Amino acid sequence: QLVLQESGGGLVQAGGSMRLSCEVSTHTYGTYAMGWFRQAPGKEREFVAAIDWNGRSTDYADSVKGRFIISRDNAKNTGYLQMDSLKSEDTAVYYCAADRKAPWKTTARVDDYVYWGQGTQVTVSS
Repeated sequence: QLVLQESGGGLVQAGGSMRLSCEVSTHTYGTYAMGWFRQAPGKEREFVAAIDWNGRSTDYADSVKGRFIISRDNAKNTGYLQMDSLKSEDTAVYYCAADRKAPWKTTARVDDYVYWGQGTQVTVSS
């Protein structure tokens, strides 16, 4: 059982930066891959970025490549999403997620993630 909690959302101007954090609480031993997704009003939840259990493999949606960086600190059980050069179209609720079935690889599929945070709002003003 994993419990995920995002933080770091808020309001930022276009062109600005923001870092999201995802703290993972667990009482059982095991590794997990992590992902970030986002959902804008009236749209489906979409993949943003993913990272494997040891941080050696990452994957990004084309829309954020070169602007966002996913990372993790396993000693702190925390994942991060650094977002730079933000655009108005990045406005959404951002969710972190964890996958324990295949922690050695990244996945962009929503259905591969069992554990989800509550989400944090990111609003980019133009």
